Amino acid sequence: MERGNQTGAGNFVLLGFTDDPDLQSLLFGLLLAMYLVTVTGNLLIILAVISDSHLHTPMYFLLSNLSLADIGFTSTTIPKALRNIHTHSKGITFAGCISQIYFFILFGCQDNLLLTVMAYDRFLAICHPLHYMAIMNPRLCLLMALGSWLVSVLGSLPESLTVLRLSFCTNVKIPHFFCDLPEVLKLSCSDTVINNVVVYSVTIVLGVFPLTGILLSYSQIFSSILRISSAEGKYKAFSTCGSHLLVVSLFYGTGLGVYLSSAATPSSRMSLMASVLYTMLTPMLNPFIYSLRNRDIKVALGRVFRKMLPLN
Repeated sequence: MERGNQTGAGNFVLLGFTDDPDLQSLLFGLLLAMYLVTVTGNLLIILAVISDSHLHTPMYFLLSNLSLADIGFTSTTIPKALRNIHTHSKGITFAGCISQIYFFILFGCQDNLLLTVMAYDRFLAICHPLHYMAIMNPRLCLLMALGSWLVSVLGSLPESLTVLRLSFCTNVKIPHFFCDLPEVLKLSCSDTVINNVVVYSVTIVLGVFPLTGILLSYSQIFSSILRISSAEGKYKAFSTCGSHLLVVSLFYGTGLGVYLSSAATPSSRMSLMASVLYTMLTPMLNPFIYSLRNRDIKVALGRVFRKMLPLN
């Protein structure tokens, strides 16, 4: 294949899931349904938090930001995949590929940072309940939310911009349904040492450090819960962080699955299926996890539905 520079490589080709027309129709319906459920569920969470004054608390404010990040995370990849299946076109421009990489990393980092801030919020609520409202005041919540967005926006730039220095052969075929950075780097005709160093550095700063903060927070939370004498008290304390703990487990569990599937086998198909779980399953299930386990959210959603569908 001929070499091309970063601006002259033309369209990339996203190989997607399958070339079977029957399977493509089934896949289109499945992806569309999952995407609509994801966007609708997370929008309802945001509307419930905005419309109900009882939910104007640090935990729900952070939850609404998480829902917004989940919508962005899914919208970065799925609409393009749906369009490609519908039009039987697999092409994506170099600029479009870079944009996908940037926003995918941005919203992934934002999810990561918000889960860390929410873990700190649960740590204060359980371990320091008397000082909770004084520490987690509206100003601090706003600063932490804005800070996480700012760090995500800036932290996503190095990995994306360093792709611009690479050269690619013509007719680059990416064995994925979106421009996944590791797959793009594998197809470069240039030396990717600098890119790999940047990827590992950013992963440590925006991935490992926040995860360490979550683990430290929950080590203190579990220690405090174990010191509670009554079983009812332990259950009540654990129920305040159960939803968040489940979301954290789902987010990092599927992320670890993507990494292990890529490292354990050269097959891109296994990595592709793991990525579907990571990019779609977690954002889709988050609203259900928080709403089904939380009475306040269910009550607020009921009010939202009554306003949207007034009954005589």
